[in-house]
Amino acid sequence: QVQLVESGGGLVQAGGSLRLSCSASTPTAHNYIMAWFRQAPGKEREFVADMDWNGDKLNYADSVKSRFTISRDNAKNTVYLQMNNLKPEDTAVYYCASRSSSFVPWQRGYWGQGTQVTVSS
Repeated sequence: QVQLVESGGGLVQAGGSLRLSCSASTPTAHNYIMAWFRQAPGKEREFVADMDWNGDKLNYADSVKSRFTISRDNAKNTVYLQMNNLKPEDTAVYYCASRSSSFVPWQRGYWGQGTQVTVSS
């Protein structure tokens, strides 16, 4: 069982930056694929970014490419999402997720409780 706790959300003006953090409860998450998803009001949850355990494979949604950066510090059991040049459409609850392999559907992985990001225009 892996517990994930997000932090770092808040209110920011358009063009600003935030860094989200996600702490995992167990070092076994070192080998897990880590990801960020988000869900805006009235919309379905959508993929934002993910990376494998050693950072060799990174994927981003087209809407955040060149603005967001996912990274991880396995020594701290933590994954980050650096968000720059934020836009009002980035407003959402951001969720951290992990799974043991790409064969495990995200719905069957581990999820945090989410952190709110609000971008004002």
